[in-house]
Amino acid sequence: MEQSITDAAAASRVPPQRHSVRRQVLDALRAALVAGELTPGEVYSAPALAECFGVSATPVREAMQQLAVEGAVEVVPNRGFRVAQRSARELAELAEVRALLEVPVILTLAESVAPERWTSLRPFAEAAVAAAAKGDRAAYLEADRAFHQAVLGMAGNQQLVIVADDLHRRAQWPLAQGQAVRTADLVADAAEHVALLDALASGELAVVESLVRQHFAGAA
Repeated sequence: MEQSITDAAAASRVPPQRHSVRRQVLDALRAALVAGELTPGEVYSAPALAECFGVSATPVREAMQQLAVEGAVEVVPNRGFRVAQRSARELAELAEVRALLEVPVILTLAESVAPERWTSLRPFAEAAVAAAAKGDRAAYLEADRAFHQAVLGMAGNQQLVIVADDLHRRAQWPLAQGQAVRTADLVADAAEHVALLDALASGELAVVESLVRQHFAGAA
């Protein structure tokens, strides 16, 4: 069943600069997904979404195709795009794969990166804390991804960052049916970032290992 985008998403109309329209539409759709404004299981047509954003259907189709690659939506021939439905098991599996990838890297970095270098990542952790305090899930998820990108970036392996970020984004939306995220959950998650940075900066390897394993266990 086709459903028009909510008034909140429709309010984020995209300015008509051609060079940036696709990017802006993609960002707006991602925000609508994490805010729950696009309902899992519902089918949305590109022309209907384009009307909401005040653009042509072409950049919307291009943006939705990108979201299909990321696993957030599924192509429905001759109808549009269906928002993917995540089960709790799928989200847990994504968290497990992320842990298998990121935990060993972070533990290796804890032993090889000079403690003082970790202080340069403080702004990323603080941005996540600020977004969490406001209860802004969309802003928090972007800050969360930026923090993990910055940490993994210390390894100097761009492909690692790209693969890990793709998994991270897939784990962020849509939520499993019936799942809700409270502001307190975001605040607690952001606090783990700060605690992890503190442990890394002070060279407390045992604490780092405990925190990083706890962080990914919580993500499941």
